[in-house]
Amino acid sequence: MTDMEWNDLDRRLVDTARVLAADAVHKAGSGHPGTAMAMAPAATLLFQRYLRHDPADPHWRGRDRFVLSAGHASILLYIQLYLSGYGLTLDDLKSLRTADSLTPGHPEYGLTPGVETTTGPLGQGLSTAVGMAMEQRFIRGMLDAGASPGQSPFDYNIWTIAGDGCLEEGITSEASSQAGHQQLGNLVVIYDDNHITIEGNTDVTFSEDVERRYRAYGWHTLHVDLSPNGSVDVFGLAKAFDAALAEIHRPTLIRVRSIIGWPAPTKQNTAAAHGSDLGSAEVAAVKEILGFDPKRSFQVDEELLAYARSVMLRGRRMHQEWSERLAVWRDDRPASAALFDRISAQRLPDNLAEAIAPFNTPGSISTRVASGKVINEIAGVMPEFWGGSADLAGSNETSIIDGGSFEPEGSMVPGASIKGRIIHFGIREHAMGAALNGIALDGLSRVYGGTFFVFSDYMRGAVRLSALMDIPVTYVWTHDSIGLGEDGPTHQPIEHLAA
Repeated sequence: MTDMEWNDLDRRLVDTARVLAADAVHKAGSGHPGTAMAMAPAATLLFQRYLRHDPADPHWRGRDRFVLSAGHASILLYIQLYLSGYGLTLDDLKSLRTADSLTPGHPEYGLTPGVETTTGPLGQGLSTAVGMAMEQRFIRGMLDAGASPGQSPFDYNIWTIAGDGCLEEGITSEASSQAGHQQLGNLVVIYDDNHITIEGNTDVTFSEDVERRYRAYGWHTLHVDLSPNGSVDVFGLAKAFDAALAEIHRPTLIRVRSIIGWPAPTKQNTAAAHGSDLGSAEVAAVKEILGFDPKRSFQVDEELLAYARSVMLRGRRMHQEWSERLAVWRDDRPASAALFDRISAQRLPDNLAEAIAPFNTPGSISTRVASGKVINEIAGVMPEFWGGSADLAGSNETSIIDGGSFEPEGSMVPGASIKGRIIHFGIREHAMGAALNGIALDGLSRVYGGTFFVFSDYMRGAVRLSALMDIPVTYVWTHDSIGLGEDGPTHQPIEHLAA
């Protein structure tokens, strides 16, 4: 990207995003301004130049998905949705963190146009994004296997902004390990490395080399440093985004060094900028530094807003190009097109009920064995039905016979492929729960995941979000009997059903 392509209007757009973040949190009297101010260059560059999206149609099938894993910095996303033309207004930004608004303290799925998932507690967003990346690869394999990279109407990327809190949570270690194993080259995580959490500098708790850790997981890692004035380097970001898109065989982590709250004169790079209002004097000082009127709030120049919303023309053009590619695909693959139409409409096969045979087995049959039979009967008529277990498939009875393992290209696992229908989640119950959410949010496939009932505790955060979002995830929790005495008291889920 040349300097001419990132001009004074672009720079002004970034500064406007910073000021809006400070104003919105100040008006609310609470919130998280620091990350939104520091990461305004990354979010603006992404939404204006890189993200494949059509603000006029937030549910466009060919769009990239954006997940704000650092959901406490919700104003960062709301500002980009406002600037890009998703229907949010300045009044919505002024209503940040208030009841019945479209701009709650954390983004909520189904409430605000452009919000792809309820990220909720830290780490859930990044881990859900891993499931979204898995779903993209599975759907592409089912509907358009063999297409060249980037040429399928089912090609898209998942972009995520995460922070130190996300990467300290155990769930992201599970999910990132799985993403590396699966070689999910469609996943890009932008890591806001600002060295600050609520209790101060991360030196007190978080001293590991994150890039090396992610390389050990099998990720492609990059880093972007500060520009000479202390802001995030936009041109370094652009180079990193380009490199991430060029890497199609590994997920990418981009470590972005930022200064939280920049350019607040006394509170930048402090815990005070993380989770509280900067205060009137500091907000006014930020505006003066950036060339805004310190006496005015929520300042957005109409010419600048029109410039930002030109991204809608870009989105419309990409949407049209995608529609043309989809039409060609339909002509080439009529059977796949018919399947696509059915699952897009979320219709079940007409013969589903007939496929599930009644049980006439003499004597008793365990529920997990019965479940396994039904799973395979459903799988016989629903190619979009897939799932697996957290390393307990034999006990949970969750394997689809002859379904093949869902693995990356070149896997040595017998019968494995990118369109395999058996997901091996590994011993990662919490990440499995979040990945199931990411898969289900796409709305095309039907997914399930299994483990022992006692381990539902390990995935409870993800299960709660699934319920809040009202999405169709199926959990297969077996060995739910209080009579499991031979395993000892730790494996008797007496209290789990009530919980």
